[in-house]
Amino acid sequence: MQKDRLSNLLHLHVIVFIYGFTAILGKLISLDSLPLVWYRMGLAAFFIYLYIRASKFTLRVTKKTLLWFIFAGIVVALHWVTFFMAIKVSTVSVALAMMSTGAFFTAILEPILFKRKVVGYELLFGVLVILGLYLIFRVESNHLYGMVIALVSSLLAAIFSIVNAQLVKKNGPSVISFYELGIGSIFLSLLLGVTGGFTSDFFAVQTADWWYLIILALLCTSYAFIASVKIMRVLTAYTVMLTNNLEPVYGILMAWVFFGAREQMNPLFYVGALIILLTVIANGILKHSTSKKQTSAKE
Repeated sequence: MQKDRLSNLLHLHVIVFIYGFTAILGKLISLDSLPLVWYRMGLAAFFIYLYIRASKFTLRVTKKTLLWFIFAGIVVALHWVTFFMAIKVSTVSVALAMMSTGAFFTAILEPILFKRKVVGYELLFGVLVILGLYLIFRVESNHLYGMVIALVSSLLAAIFSIVNAQLVKKNGPSVISFYELGIGSIFLSLLLGVTGGFTSDFFAVQTADWWYLIILALLCTSYAFIASVKIMRVLTAYTVMLTNNLEPVYGILMAWVFFGAREQMNPLFYVGALIILLTVIANGILKHSTSKKQTSAKE
């Protein structure tokens, strides 16, 4: 059992590393953010559909669930468009540092959506996250536009994670992924159709970009999502959550390797990013500790 847990933990770190590599691919792909996400979602939905057919899963869902899939699909499409847009207009490091605020946004939204009381330490952590953001905004003001877009992306990611946390209780991860990616692809198709985005240049994709897109769709989207859910059968959600916080760390380190001096920031940028990251980890530890105490009290 311990050996199985260790192998799954190592597998989880590989998956988080793959998540961090998503940002690198976004910078390497020459396409703009909207067509990039359109290709990513379409290809990933196709790959997951093949997996569903091979596994003989049913795609039948209730009308209410379908409506939630539509909402989540649109949200994740907008999240990815804004995420890759932030990378294009600023840097990988800036975008990933801003994405670290996702847990902070979740802590704000959950009390509103589920009508639970705000916990005292969450307010303190909120102040620390704002302090971290202040340091980053102060020393990297030339990337202000990218930071704002990345914060919007982080907010959308928080909404998406809250919705998916409810959907995964009654639906399989591959079915959820297929519907959300497929619906997101349709939504972007409508958006491109209205704005006249389907031009000859849109479909003139370079060979290198095709390879990057296939890796992005197959490895970083289809495989990573399904594998991460399977890992949760062995590892606790707490372990998965804490490990996922390493995504910006892995991503920023890879950005240094791939892009060198272009990704080097003012030292205070890393101080701010570290404050945000440590705050998110501390929040997870306290939540886990509180949950264990409540469980013990009930017993």
